[in-house]
Amino acid sequence: MGKVTDRYDDQNLIKLAKQQYTDKKISKLPSDIIPLPSKGVIYPVDSPLRQGHVELRQMTAYDEDILTNISYIRENVVFEKLLESLVTSDHNISELANFDREALLINARISAYGSDYPIIAIHPETKKETKTNINLSELQYKSLNLDTDDNGDCTYICEDKTVIKFTYAPDQSKYDQSPDKIISSFLSSIITQINDSRDRNDIDEFIKYKFPFKESKKFQNYVTSNMPGLIKNIEIKGDDGGTFTAGFQIGSDLFWPNP
Repeated sequence: MGKVTDRYDDQNLIKLAKQQYTDKKISKLPSDIIPLPSKGVIYPVDSPLRQGHVELRQMTAYDEDILTNISYIRENVVFEKLLESLVTSDHNISELANFDREALLINARISAYGSDYPIIAIHPETKKETKTNINLSELQYKSLNLDTDDNGDCTYICEDKTVIKFTYAPDQSKYDQSPDKIISSFLSSIITQINDSRDRNDIDEFIKYKFPFKESKKFQNYVTSNMPGLIKNIEIKGDDGGTFTAGFQIGSDLFWPNP
């Protein structure tokens, strides 16, 4: 019995030694301090993310294993696993707001492959597709202009004076994307407080029975119009030499080299 235990302890020591060696090597890789579009104000004051920046190391060939991991791709967690590997500062990646996570991924992609990124833009009037490249390093980000409290929450006051506290960094595990619950689940994921109550039952009760449709739409518009993050409407030069404004999306091909 003792021999089995000894072998188990030896395996743990070997695993620990390998991890320490890896951490030491990684710590010597070049890294950059990446500012977050949110400036960190959407996170609680006791969160390291409140600093408003994250340290990101340079990508290596080792990270390509993450990008090609079939199980990660199947579970749609490739980007999350990649950031867990690249972020050297003491941060919980799962707590990042989507737009802050997107900014880190774009910076990682620039570091890995450069700033040239091919997209297909669709003319808003003619619906004609234009293949072009954008410079990722020239993309602009919208900052948050709302005040936040120590929890990182923003405040919205309804017409009837009901006070709603909401977050731009929701817990994604609370977001049910079922087709019949898209709006109510979205509201439940971002609303953190109703008047003086942070009880989830009170919040869900409010959404189901006390939040008028008209007021809910106004609230949703307020949230989306003030949301920080990447500005995805840019000026595109068409094949005819003219220009038009179109939106674009950062796709799953972000980390594959340009053709």
